[in-house]
Amino acid sequence: METQAQALKDRTKQFAIRVIRSFRALPRTDEARIMGKQLLRAATSVAANYRAVCRARSRADFVAKLGVVVEEADEAAFWLEFLCDSGTMRKDRLQNLNQEAAELLAIFAASQRTVKSPGKTMNK
Repeated sequence: METQAQALKDRTKQFAIRVIRSFRALPRTDEARIMGKQLLRAATSVAANYRAVCRARSRADFVAKLGVVVEEADEAAFWLEFLCDSGTMRKDRLQNLNQEAAELLAIFAASQRTVKSPGKTMNK
């Protein structure tokens, strides 16, 4: 049986892979490459840092690492939105990635709120 943590590891990794594929489809302009590299960095960081969350050694470590995941997920969502709003990529080409970024951000932000609530303990 797959744990929720493993499912999220897989999901964040697949998100990063999908971003890599989308990066390859960007126009070969300087501005597209700059925005794309920012997106690549943030999306791959979500996956890598979520793995670190799963290895947290204490509640404080868990909270801190989860905060990084939330920030990177939010940044990935921003760059996806910005690529569309700037006209660099068509909205329909990034719609599924935008939705996944928003869902991942919602999941991790909710987890962050839960773990920061008084009386909550860290469960892996």
